Amino acid sequence: MKYLAMIQARCGSTRLPNKVLMDIVGKTDLQWVIERVKRSRLVDEVMVVTSIEKNNLPIIRLCSEMNIRIFVGAEEDVLDRYYQAAKLLQPEYVIRITADCPLFDWRYLDMAIEQLEDGTDYIAELTESFPDGLDIEIIKFSALKRMWREARLSSEREHVTMYIKNHAEQFAIQNLECPIVGIGDKRWTLDQDEDYEFICNIYYHFIQKGKEDFITEDILTYLQLNKHLEKLNGKIKRNEGLKKSLTNDKILKIEY
Repeated sequence: MKYLAMIQARCGSTRLPNKVLMDIVGKTDLQWVIERVKRSRLVDEVMVVTSIEKNNLPIIRLCSEMNIRIFVGAEEDVLDRYYQAAKLLQPEYVIRITADCPLFDWRYLDMAIEQLEDGTDYIAELTESFPDGLDIEIIKFSALKRMWREARLSSEREHVTMYIKNHAEQFAIQNLECPIVGIGDKRWTLDQDEDYEFICNIYYHFIQKGKEDFITEDILTYLQLNKHLEKLNGKIKRNEGLKKSLTNDKILKIEY
C-alpha cells in the first residue's frame, strides 16, 4: 500500500462535544468527511483512528456501517495512535486528515500526492494558504516511525506532526500552496457553535440543489453572494487547540 488516509476522530472535544457526530443536513460530520476523502483518485484506503474511550463507540458503529476500517488507540498520545494504526498496514505514506473538516476538498489531496517529490518526508500547507478546514498532511511512514520513537514533549505526542516542525532541519519538508490566492484567512473548520451554523448553511444550500460533490470554488461563489455568512465565525482564531497544548507543554517519559 502506498497512500493510507487516516482520519482522526473522537467524541471528547472540549470546545464542541461530540462534534464529529453532529448532524449536518442528514449525515454526521464524520460521514461527510469520510465520503469526501474517498472521492480521491489516488488514495489506496481510508481509515478512521479514534481512542479507546467508551464515548467513541458511536464512531466505531458508524465506521462499521460504512465498511470503513477503524483503529482504536491511545486517548492522549495521538502520535502513538497514528503509528500503531499505520504499522498494521505498512503504507509508504500516511495522510493525516482531521474529522473537523466537513468541507474537505479531495482534489487538493490528489494535488498534494501528485506534487510529492521523491525523498520528501513531509508535505503540508506550511504557509497556511488554504482555508482552515482544508488541512492536508502527508508523512512518509519512516518519518512517522522516527517521530514516534523520538518525540518527548506532550505537544508532540498530541499533535502528530509537531516533532517534524520542531526539528525541520532533520527532515525533507515540502510546502503545499493553495492554487487559489488569498483565501488562507477563511475559517471552514468545525470547532465552535458558530462554525456549525456556518457549515450547515453551506451544506443546506448545496444539498437542496442535489450537489453533494461541491468544491472550493463552489463555496467561494456562494459566499461571495452571501457575505454575511463569514461573519458568523470569522473572528475565531486559528489553531486554538495547539496554542493551549503549547501553554501546558511538558516532557513525558515514554516507555516502549
